Amino acid sequence: MSKSQLRYLGPVADDGDGYVLEEQVGHLLRRAHQRHTAIFQQQIGDSQLTPLQFAALVKLRDVGEVSQNQLGRLTAMDAATMQGVIKRLVLRGLIVRRADPRDRRRLILSLSEEGQAVIAVAVERAAEITAATLDPLSPPERRALLASLAKIAE
Repeated sequence: MSKSQLRYLGPVADDGDGYVLEEQVGHLLRRAHQRHTAIFQQQIGDSQLTPLQFAALVKLRDVGEVSQNQLGRLTAMDAATMQGVIKRLVLRGLIVRRADPRDRRRLILSLSEEGQAVIAVAVERAAEITAATLDPLSPPERRALLASLAKIAE
């Protein structure tokens, strides 16, 4: 990435060691994530729904009933994050939590009727959110970015 491409980020300094923050993958990923999250919040249509909650609801829609641990694995969330997400979704009445009849220590999660309605609307808007996030890129750049991110995320 050239310094002229980074001009929108403000002054780019290199103190001679070759390390320029604005050219680092972590910094750029964070900025891209911030942009995507802002677009998500503007367009999702539910001011209380976060991207992590959206991911949990989509996976519950996809798999039906699942344990809290399995949902965490399916959405790539650690146990503490998953617990907070589930707590907020239960409080909103979007998911139902019950004990597994075979193992009382295990919680089984499923979408409530309200959760099904919320995720149906949110999924319709998700494609628009993705398109808005990727808007600065050409179609080949979009495919390359998504393929590269999938590879990094493995």
